[in-house]
Amino acid sequence: MAAKDIFHNAAKRALEKDGWTITHDPLFLSFGGVDMYVDLGAERILAADRGDEKIAVEIKSFIGPSATTEFNAALGQFLKYQLALEEEEPDRTLFLAIPVDAEREFFRLELPRRLIERYQVRLLIYDLEEEVIVKWQA
Repeated sequence: MAAKDIFHNAAKRALEKDGWTITHDPLFLSFGGVDMYVDLGAERILAADRGDEKIAVEIKSFIGPSATTEFNAALGQFLKYQLALEEEEPDRTLFLAIPVDAEREFFRLELPRRLIERYQVRLLIYDLEEEVIVKWQA
């Protein structure tokens, strides 16, 4: 199992503050002969007649020396988890959780922005200090 991201607990608390119940920490998936661990699985009851909303969240910090290198790894993980979820848990929506600073400083650049659009990466943008979700970007 991979190590937890340095901002794991802050993102987890932000989800809880937003009304999500953490159901898996981590969320185990096995697909195509490969075992995988998405950082979090969570649910939220929408309404009695609509059931639960389920998500999986991969948390990244983007504090290393190269945002591009971290983005390459994060995008690869996202795409791998997305395929596995489509097959194994199609009712669960995958999000890539990133700190608001990374969204402002890197994810607004043309190349990351266009890759996010092309591969339909859903972002969960959180404030590290306040431990709140700033924006859901689908």
